[in-house]
Amino acid sequence: MGSKGRAECESRDSFPRTFYPVAEHARAFDPDVVLVIGPRGAGKSELFRAVIELQLLPAISRHAKSLRLPSGDPSRTVWVAAYPVGANFPDALGLVRFLKEHNTPDSLTELWFTYLVRALWEHIDLQGKTALDALNRCQGGDAFANLEAFRIAKDAPLLALDRLDAVLEKDDRRIFVGYDELDTLGGADWETMNQSIRGLVGFWAAYTRRWKRIRAKIFLRTDLYQRVGTSGGADLAKLAANRAEITWNDRNLYAMLVKRAANYSPELLDYCENATIEFTQDSDLGNIPIITQARGAKSFVERIVGQYMGAGVKKGLTYRWLLEHIRDGRGHALPRPLVRLIESASDFQINSAKHARWPKLLNPISLRRALDKVSEEHVQQSLSEWPWLAGLAKLLRGEQVPWAPNDIERVLDRGWSRIWGAKDIASPPADKPRNFVDYLVEVGIFRARSDGRLDVPDLFLAGLGLKRKGGVRRR
Repeated sequence: MGSKGRAECESRDSFPRTFYPVAEHARAFDPDVVLVIGPRGAGKSELFRAVIELQLLPAISRHAKSLRLPSGDPSRTVWVAAYPVGANFPDALGLVRFLKEHNTPDSLTELWFTYLVRALWEHIDLQGKTALDALNRCQGGDAFANLEAFRIAKDAPLLALDRLDAVLEKDDRRIFVGYDELDTLGGADWETMNQSIRGLVGFWAAYTRRWKRIRAKIFLRTDLYQRVGTSGGADLAKLAANRAEITWNDRNLYAMLVKRAANYSPELLDYCENATIEFTQDSDLGNIPIITQARGAKSFVERIVGQYMGAGVKKGLTYRWLLEHIRDGRGHALPRPLVRLIESASDFQINSAKHARWPKLLNPISLRRALDKVSEEHVQQSLSEWPWLAGLAKLLRGEQVPWAPNDIERVLDRGWSRIWGAKDIASPPADKPRNFVDYLVEVGIFRARSDGRLDVPDLFLAGLGLKRKGGVRRR
């Protein structure tokens, strides 16, 4: 069903067929929205790629007619990626060195202004290019040289972008500047990332009021926004008030799943239609399922697996089980784990001695085995954004959930100094076990139960080496 559930791995040809246009997500491209917030795996990078790289906004607009979106005429809207940009920006070590010498809000504002000029270079007029030639000739990876050239240029960067904005307004055109994967700023250095994001958000909080046609789209993970963005002051509060949030309800998740299946092959399209799913055709995005509520996908799920996750209702209704077991501790279910659950289950099914009886394609045991694999992948992939997860896994491996709050704090405290003191283990974003537990609940790695105990959702359970009694049989 596509590239291990990762949008960045999809080919340019297959991407439009796997991409599901969620009308609520399209609000991210309202010209007045700067911040686009969503949890890890919610599809921020997919949106970024769909619009900025593959120019699919006109197609998305057809499915979000009630929203205020830029002109569908591609000639009137330009999308520019300002981060990540590879060698045209400092690497993690370079950014750490830069902030050791230039650790002030003004320096960070100037740094992001510098790299905005570089990102918009081809759109700047001849007068601006002449005045800013020294800046353009700097290597992108050298933050110190770029900042020095920016400062020597004095007002030239500002005036160049002011003129560009005026020309865009006169011609009724827009340039959107996109920032994604901001958790990679500074590598494993948590404070460098925090400072860099604060600087970026603060820069656009100030200049969004000045420029009407040069607009930013900052794709930011929810936990980073909560920890970094909320300290940005009054200007940021006004900017954030109009943010777009990328969330998925159950209906959209199932519609996304059906769309990926139906557009994979004519045989799977026929299989979906025989599950009483209706489709509409889009010239760019392929077959789009018409599902008005989550229960509309029930017949599709039951055709694949069956009504129950075992011999009867006690094992759970399949169409509910699929989403309940990929939710994080905050109750959020996201596309990537759902796609990988079906992909991985199919791998197990192919090699299983217990065949599914047509028209079923999977049996519950294959799904349950796949859930552990999805959890392991999810934790492994999360290390790039939460590198301290490796240390958490070492501390928790072999433990059985749920815990009383005091019990888990004792478990963490027992190896705290030993684990976090190791040179190859990234430090956690907290200074003691109690604060760390609060953070883990906040980001959905832990879940607070109604009886006061702490649990770990299945999405993280196997990946962290934890155990829980009961559930669907694995063999």
